[in-house]
Amino acid sequence: MIIRAGFSISFTCTAPTPMLLLLNVRPEREADLLAPENFRAFPEVPLRRYQDRFGNTCTRLVAPVGQITFTNDFLIEDSGLHELLPIGAPEAPVDSLPDDILMYLMGSRYCDTQRLMTIAWELFGNVAPGWARVEAILNYTHNHLTFGYGYARNDRTAFDAYAERVGVCRDFAHLAITLCRCMNIPARYCTGYLGDIGVPADPNPMDFSAWFEVYLGGAWHTLDARHNEPRIGRILVARGMDATDTAISMAFGSANLSEFTVVTEEASDQQTGFQSADNSVSTSLGVAS
Repeated sequence: MIIRAGFSISFTCTAPTPMLLLLNVRPEREADLLAPENFRAFPEVPLRRYQDRFGNTCTRLVAPVGQITFTNDFLIEDSGLHELLPIGAPEAPVDSLPDDILMYLMGSRYCDTQRLMTIAWELFGNVAPGWARVEAILNYTHNHLTFGYGYARNDRTAFDAYAERVGVCRDFAHLAITLCRCMNIPARYCTGYLGDIGVPADPNPMDFSAWFEVYLGGAWHTLDARHNEPRIGRILVARGMDATDTAISMAFGSANLSEFTVVTEEASDQQTGFQSADNSVSTSLGVAS
């Protein structure tokens, strides 16, 4: 399967403003790209890239006064298969976890483990460890929270979501991650593209999605507390402790969001391009302007 994905995001700045963007596909998926990502800025400004401590690709720039628009479009190969659940996978004792996994047991800005520790053990302490316990957390989070775009709030922590019982995809991920960490199961936050492939189309405008990964049986596994079912065609952009580490943009000054469009869908034959005489691949995505 080939997936077409990309975005167009505009900001308006009242002064030259340093910005940090996390909008590129994770390095692990670069080998699946049919051609390099077509990431551009209008007007053109110098862009500098580096990888942060989580391995995310970050872009630094200084936005000029006025409007700046960032676009990206790409075609990426995908297996077309549903994600596999780690059924039967065991937990690892904390003292046997690899050193670089330990941080994913810690509390963080939005994953306030101290406030949920007692609640988590009351809810899941009697559930068998391993996948059974993670599945119980997944089902609990999915059923406990009501999803709605109108519930979006950028300062809601996992405990807030637990108490308010509402949220968007990032709140589902934060609550599930926090409950896992309280039970000594490493969990980390993920964001990226998730199109309506193999499921009924969502009438709401496309957005980036949030999900999480748990460490069971010596490997990381993708889970989604909002949808609570394996999906097709997830494209990872960034991962970290929580949404703090994966914000798609950060402005060190005034930068007001003025336009935001995301595209992710199975590509049609016309969109996948053709092989020309010079062996280059031609694509037609229609995201960039």
